[in-house]
Amino acid sequence: MNLDPTTLTALLQREHLPASDSTPSLKPAAVLVPLVTRPDPTILLTLRTKSLSSHAGQVAFPGGRIEMGETPDEAALREAQEEIGLPRELVKRIGRLPEHITGTGYRVTPIVGLVRPDFEVMPEAGEVEEVFEVPLSMILDPAAPRRESKMWSGRMREYWVWPHEKHFIWGATAAILVNLATAMRGER
Repeated sequence: MNLDPTTLTALLQREHLPASDSTPSLKPAAVLVPLVTRPDPTILLTLRTKSLSSHAGQVAFPGGRIEMGETPDEAALREAQEEIGLPRELVKRIGRLPEHITGTGYRVTPIVGLVRPDFEVMPEAGEVEEVFEVPLSMILDPAAPRRESKMWSGRMREYWVWPHEKHFIWGATAAILVNLATAMRGER
């Protein structure tokens, strides 16, 4: 797939309404959805360390809480630099995806950016166990994700899961990938 910034920006720049849950107690967060501009484009993901107090051992995008006075874009770029050593100047921001409300009380703003492939990954050992990439072609395959369900805190929860030979990609990360694929296929 050609990662033409003009075409992608047009697909991702559509206005997104705030997430339907306007609960003020939700913690604002932002993630970078890094599209690596290789000849066969990829999406960069991280595996969080098992010692973290929240979302330990889960696959995630680089990201975290939005600090006071910070925009979602600034937070996503700051967190990507802190977590994996990705310099801000190597990211070309091309749009946002719809906000995602997590079951753990976060309102996540996904920022999509094109990333040049010539950077050296430097994972922050206290937060990131591994950095890996998945082919964009897998994400764009409408048959790839599947819905699963599980009882959690006394109620049945449904969530997306993406196939991967090594990691379990589910929850907020999987839902954001579904939104990315939908936007890139022009299905909104």
